[in-house]
Amino acid sequence: MRLLRIAQSYLKQAGARLSDAEDACREGNHPYAVRLSQECVELSLKAVLKAVGIEYPKVHDVSSILLSVEQRFPEWFREELQYLSESSKILVKKREASFYGGEETFLSPDEVIGEEDARDAVDRAMKAFSLCKKLVEELVSI
Repeated sequence: MRLLRIAQSYLKQAGARLSDAEDACREGNHPYAVRLSQECVELSLKAVLKAVGIEYPKVHDVSSILLSVEQRFPEWFREELQYLSESSKILVKKREASFYGGEETFLSPDEVIGEEDARDAVDRAMKAFSLCKKLVEELVSI
């Protein structure tokens, strides 16, 4: 039960980031929306790993761990693992650019991360958060 409480706490934090990412996207702060979306996905995935008793490395992208323990998840969640894994990889890759831009080409984060990047990031975060929250809620109710 302790692990489920930790998972719920991670999801609370993920939800706050998702809300802020949506606000940032609406306000045109696209790099910040991408960064917050990445954090939402990271926390959501770590929540489900914690909920099923898996310790993960302290890295931003835990998609390989998620895929390696797919048998721990119900079928409906396993059907979404490729999407979740892909989303984590994409957003981690964009994380650095959302912070620093293209330093080697002297481009600001706003010049590297645009509205399409932000909208995609927020959409991925919304779906990941929703799926992970559903799984944790199911596990809590057992």
